[in-house]
Amino acid sequence: MEIPPVPEACISSILSFTSPEDACRFSIVASNFRSAADSDAVWEKFLPADYKDIISKAVEFSSSSLNIASKKDLYLRLCDSPPLIDDGQLSFWLDKQTGKKCYMIAARALHISWGDTPEYWQWISHPESRFPEAAELLHVWWLEIRGRIKTSFLSPNTTYVAYLVFKLKENAFGFGVDFDAADVSVCTNASTSQTRSAFLSRKTRKEQNHWGARVPIEDITQKIEYPNQRSDGWFEVELGEIFNEGDDGDLEMSFLETKGGSYKDGLIVQGIEVRPKKGN
Repeated sequence: MEIPPVPEACISSILSFTSPEDACRFSIVASNFRSAADSDAVWEKFLPADYKDIISKAVEFSSSSLNIASKKDLYLRLCDSPPLIDDGQLSFWLDKQTGKKCYMIAARALHISWGDTPEYWQWISHPESRFPEAAELLHVWWLEIRGRIKTSFLSPNTTYVAYLVFKLKENAFGFGVDFDAADVSVCTNASTSQTRSAFLSRKTRKEQNHWGARVPIEDITQKIEYPNQRSDGWFEVELGEIFNEGDDGDLEMSFLETKGGSYKDGLIVQGIEVRPKKGN
């Protein structure tokens, strides 16, 4: 007895309970799977429930995209071309594999101690920044950078990791591994802050041709966070991770070097990024 083909609507319904990555895999199985896997019924489920509200806040993202683009095209656009929302203070995009929400908080929306004091910081236009402004450190002895985002903005039941996104100018000073480490942390209203140590450079003063007394090597041998270069040319250092249950509250992140009192200059801050931990 010949088995009748499975209706496309049934295939679409099943695929909508998988993931964007799985849907793309199924699309190469057979032509009827391809049509179902590319359907709006599937990709509507992969978009956040509040995607229309998010797009309505975009600075340069046409609302007509909601009607013209297929849901798959819209999904991919939100993955590859992050719009700026909230008057350009936030960058939003989707993790391509999972569809979970990602954000970067612009430097202008962060709390940076003395950030509006021209003697210590200046606001610049940077060609590689997604925001109109980046914060450039001229000089300080006390470095304090804090960010905050509503947990309701994030995908629920997801572990998020926060990163400071930055660059160091060629002659930046005060961030190497033989200076004092910064204290970094991530917490919510309902969780206790867990502080760890981090550096913004893996270089020593000697490697940077700088003078100054070294911190004894035994003081910096504990497990700490080091920066990594991103595909967009910026660097990032992890501030911490936290599980978002989906409750209302604030996610607070900080990067502080306020104990050593070392002179610092040459740091350029693009923002703080919050994205799902790989393997969620």
